[in-house]
Amino acid sequence: MPHRHKVTAHEIGQVRIYMTPGERRVNAGKGLKKLMSGSPPLYKEIIKAAKQDGLLNATAHHTHYGFSGNGKLQADGLEISNPDMNLCVELIGPRGQLERFCRTHGTLLADKVIIYKHMEHWEIRPHQLRTEDAPVDEYIDPGTILEDDPEK
Repeated sequence: MPHRHKVTAHEIGQVRIYMTPGERRVNAGKGLKKLMSGSPPLYKEIIKAAKQDGLLNATAHHTHYGFSGNGKLQADGLEISNPDMNLCVELIGPRGQLERFCRTHGTLLADKVIIYKHMEHWEIRPHQLRTEDAPVDEYIDPGTILEDDPEK
């Protein structure tokens, strides 16, 4: 039996960038100046830039336990969240577009653990099956259907 939908695969990539939720742009200042600067968290800036650059997908994933690079092992607290816990920003798009994004926004990504992974993007679309392409055992010629046919 023919399928009603078809799957089309396209080469694509995923970049994962690890940081902490509280990180801000390097030039945002320190201490009270950093808090008062109004600079959004770095992961939000990266995701907004990914949207402006037309990437296919950009999301932030909070983690619960782990470390990144040479950092300390961190755990998320039960009652109070740990501001030093890792966060992962995931970007998805064609490899060339991801490379261009990283070069363009290098100041946001400096000194981060960044991982690239090759993937496939699947598109599911209705199968454009034509009558002449249908298997013979499934095709009924409309001219052969009789008015008194019990299967009608």
